[in-house]
Amino acid sequence: MSNLTAVFQMLRQRLIAPAIGNSARCYAVKPAAPASKKKKLGKLGPIMEKKIIPVETDANKLVNYVCGSNYLKTGEDVKIKPDAEYPDWLWSLNTERIIPLDELDPNSKQYWRRLRKLALRRNNQLSKLKKF
Repeated sequence: MSNLTAVFQMLRQRLIAPAIGNSARCYAVKPAAPASKKKKLGKLGPIMEKKIIPVETDANKLVNYVCGSNYLKTGEDVKIKPDAEYPDWLWSLNTERIIPLDELDPNSKQYWRRLRKLALRRNNQLSKLKKF
């Protein structure tokens, strides 16, 4: 039985280990990195290089298309339609300011959601204070 295990170990060392590569290392030194690609190290690891995003400068395309709406590799951006093709509620959305709680109707769902949100925020701020 010991002869058979010795043969299997020898086969593993000669046939399987070279195919896998040196996956098992018995020392603590890291392998040397290639000299051509040196990454700068920060406190939290290698620093990512910033990607330069192309900016659309064609005025005709900026006026007729929603630039950046196509996130797929193929296809084109969404074409802007005339205002008459969009629903009426779209033009009545509040884009100016957040309506204060005093101006909201207490019988609306929006009022109670805002009240709950403000109460949660207040409780979180109070829990952060030092306890005496």
